[in-house]
Amino acid sequence: MFGYRRNARKPKGLLGRIMLTRMNHGTHAMLAEWGLSLVEIARTDAVLDIGCGGGANVARMLTKSDNVKGVDYSATSVAKSARHNRRAIGRGACAVIAGDVLALPFGDGEFDLVTAFETVYFWHPIERAFSEVYRVLKKGGVFAVFNDTDGESEDWTEVAREVGGMTVYTADRLSELMQSAGFAKVEIHRNGKCIAVITEK
Repeated sequence: MFGYRRNARKPKGLLGRIMLTRMNHGTHAMLAEWGLSLVEIARTDAVLDIGCGGGANVARMLTKSDNVKGVDYSATSVAKSARHNRRAIGRGACAVIAGDVLALPFGDGEFDLVTAFETVYFWHPIERAFSEVYRVLKKGGVFAVFNDTDGESEDWTEVAREVGGMTVYTADRLSELMQSAGFAKVEIHRNGKCIAVITEK
């Protein structure tokens, strides 16, 4: 279990592929469906999913937008997400790119919406990452973080220790970090222990 959970940070090899397949289903899918119900996506919106993992969330957003990109620093994730969305990539509606949130491979003001599903735990330093998200968003663009833990539950302490390099944030802390990066109008939504923290540039 220890080695398997380590793959949450940067999936690789067989265990990483298994984890990515699981991420495309189950509780991850439920979080994604709830989270995406909280944001508006127009057909012409440019959307970026950071830490795109197995690609299921990219696929969900492709049902609403004809311009969705995924980025991940795991080569295994990039390959899995690209396979999952190969038809959309083929018709030019999607791209899956290797990259780091600390230096996003995009120009200033490219996106209407940036999403982060269960990935900000691994953004270090998170302040720099949030500044990068701010940079690539258009004025009025939306940044949405979705986590399956509210950061207030003690049962995540052991998970974070096993995974390594993982920081679990409360919704209030994420809100503070967003505002420090220049964002405004932060909204916090809760669904059980799941949280959505949504802000605007």
